[in-house]
Amino acid sequence: MTTDDPLVPTSSNADGLKPVPRIAIQAFCETPEIADVLEQAAADRRMAKAHVKVHQGGVAAALDFYTAAPTPNLLFVETRERHEQVLEQVDQLATVCDAGTKVVLIGHHNDVALYRDLMRRGVSEYMVAPFDLYDVIREIGEIYLAPDVKPVGRTIAFVGARGGAGSSTVAHNVAFALSRNFDGGVVLADLDLPFGTASLDFNQEPTQTLADALAAGERVDDVFLDRLLAKCADNLSLLAAPATLDRSFDHDEMAFEAILDAARVSAPAVILDLPHVWTAWARRLLGAADEVVITAMPDLASLRNAKNLIDQLKIARPNDEAPRLVINQVGLPKRPEIKPADFQKALQLDPAAIIPFDAALFGTATNNGQMISEINARSPIAQIFETLAARLTGRTTVRGGRKSALIPLLARLPLLRAR
Repeated sequence: MTTDDPLVPTSSNADGLKPVPRIAIQAFCETPEIADVLEQAAADRRMAKAHVKVHQGGVAAALDFYTAAPTPNLLFVETRERHEQVLEQVDQLATVCDAGTKVVLIGHHNDVALYRDLMRRGVSEYMVAPFDLYDVIREIGEIYLAPDVKPVGRTIAFVGARGGAGSSTVAHNVAFALSRNFDGGVVLADLDLPFGTASLDFNQEPTQTLADALAAGERVDDVFLDRLLAKCADNLSLLAAPATLDRSFDHDEMAFEAILDAARVSAPAVILDLPHVWTAWARRLLGAADEVVITAMPDLASLRNAKNLIDQLKIARPNDEAPRLVINQVGLPKRPEIKPADFQKALQLDPAAIIPFDAALFGTATNNGQMISEINARSPIAQIFETLAARLTGRTTVRGGRKSALIPLLARLPLLRAR
């Protein structure tokens, strides 16, 4: 039996569809028909990794919502207006969108001139209703999985200026804050293979680890990697270290490349928890990361090592901004300390976060296998981690706060990247 109903699956409709990566998707619809199609697409197995929310209200509702919330990786917005009115709506939408958000506009008028104008404004696609759930999944795949499209994941590397500085603790809490506040998938990779603590900090006992991914070599892809990930929380997955001493863990410079490429396809944020080592592979990962966070204690060794790290990263990353500096364990009783202001002056770098010493709070979190915000979400330290997470993603505030005004799209580089 055949059917003309676009919502009934056929083999041709589903041909060539690939799983959608871990991205946050939101939609604002004016008609129930479009909302139904998007809901059906969200329930498809190929969308299992994506975090999807469908709202009613169209452009007006989106404008109101995003004045106090960050925009997702991908935004669908429906409009029933015609050419000039649609362009006005897109210009208004640009004022509330975060950099990097892609927009698919859903319209009801097959207007080639409008399509061209929308592409010039940086809209990723203009879909004309009616369409089915497979068209939606195919469109997302063309945006994020096309051969010429770079992986969506943003890599943030955390490294300690010295052993015991608490870089792993900072990395794990920031990863948790990212996953809770921004609705996007986060992969945390514990790269300290013999001594990694991420599985302990998240109270996990993964059966497969980063060592399995390394053993697979070039065969690693996002599907293979997904089988190795342990779910720590909503939107947060862990690629754990084996944390065993039954072998030596010596790796060449390119050992982690295939793993990171697969992780960046799978998730919009990839947190790299690097050990305090200076090897060829560690230097390469620090040089290639989108952001680098150096965690230091308020002492002379940390100051010296942080200075050396910053100088080396300036050479390796001449076109990137300076690393972020976190000063940790400030205020330890009876310990002489270098003041944060003196750190800032010596390094010529403003600290991104200054974290006070709190033995009871951190000790309880470590012993329970929990994050700081799970122990006390209202503690100042939990708020520090949320603020740091917001800064690392280029957002001035976390969910619930009001974002600063953005420069309109036409007055800057396109904020909504076209395919």
